[in-house]
Amino acid sequence: MSNNKVSRRQFLSYTLTGVGGFMAAGMLMPMVRFAVDPVLQKSEGGDFVLTEKKIADLTDVPERVDFTFEQVDGWYKSDVTSSAWVYKEGDSVIALSPICKHLGCTVNWEGDPAHKNQFFCPCHAGRYEKNGQNVAKTPPLGPLDQFEVRENDGFLEIGKAITNTLV
Repeated sequence: MSNNKVSRRQFLSYTLTGVGGFMAAGMLMPMVRFAVDPVLQKSEGGDFVLTEKKIADLTDVPERVDFTFEQVDGWYKSDVTSSAWVYKEGDSVIALSPICKHLGCTVNWEGDPAHKNQFFCPCHAGRYEKNGQNVAKTPPLGPLDQFEVRENDGFLEIGKAITNTLV
């Protein structure tokens, strides 16, 4: 047997320290996992979604194109329908997000008769030029986002939203 005897006070101190450490770890581990888990997950963003719009049918006038993709939120999968304003500028295809940078309302092409050839946000009279640049002295603080685009057998594919490269 060992000659080092543990007093009742030391035993109680060791026990309470161990239990307290175990409880602290139990509370901190979910917080650490919550903070670190998104960094460790593989990003599935950037996948292109095939639309029903033929590239040959596009003109220089922005046209609303709807597309549907599967969204995974935790364990729940759902089909999400979104849209883009798509037009041709020379040989390149431009796809702009319809989401206003002011409060997230949906913009419309020539939505206001007083402002032709502009996107108009009906929520607070925000305006954007055809390339997505916000008009000065209107509520939006930045340009509309742009979507990555590519062609697949003559049809338009829309990718993830990126910062507008036209302005």
